[in-house]
Amino acid sequence: MSDQDLPTALNLPPVDPLPEATQKYFDVCEQKLGLVPNVLRAYAFDVDKLNAFSAFYNDLMLADSGLSKLEREMIAVVVSSINRCFYCMTAHGQAVRALSGDPILGEMLVMNYRVADLDARQRAMLDFAALMTTDSQTIEEHHRQALREVGFSDRDIWDIANVAGFYNMTNRVASATDMRPNDEYHAQNR
Repeated sequence: MSDQDLPTALNLPPVDPLPEATQKYFDVCEQKLGLVPNVLRAYAFDVDKLNAFSAFYNDLMLADSGLSKLEREMIAVVVSSINRCFYCMTAHGQAVRALSGDPILGEMLVMNYRVADLDARQRAMLDFAALMTTDSQTIEEHHRQALREVGFSDRDIWDIANVAGFYNMTNRVASATDMRPNDEYHAQNR
């Protein structure tokens, strides 16, 4: 593997050969998505870290929740926009386009979610995620109550906080390592 093929600026080539279960996971990604996301390729130098990352991601983003998959992707985009994470704005902006069927919504969330035509629930959710990203130490009960008033349960608030927290962490890792999104994301669902 050449340096050009590495998904980050770090020289951390993947385990070679990948364990059978990891290769199967990558094959499923290739079949479903048409690519192996570079974030997974970035973690492939350490299969235990890859498995931990993937398990947490899959639980937060794909498991049953009072939040739709689109809402979770919207949080990912807004947090990533505030943090200016090129990887996640690109990858999760594409997911918003795919899940919403609206290419303009994905762009609005990347640039300034406040200009998007959001319902009260989505706006409150994204306002909370934004506050968590910029000023989490100021969050008080009235912020959580504002979420309850638009229909979120306490479990939903837990999920909002965890999705926003996860992307605040991954944004920093992606930025620090110059992780690059797969080129395919840029053209999808436009």
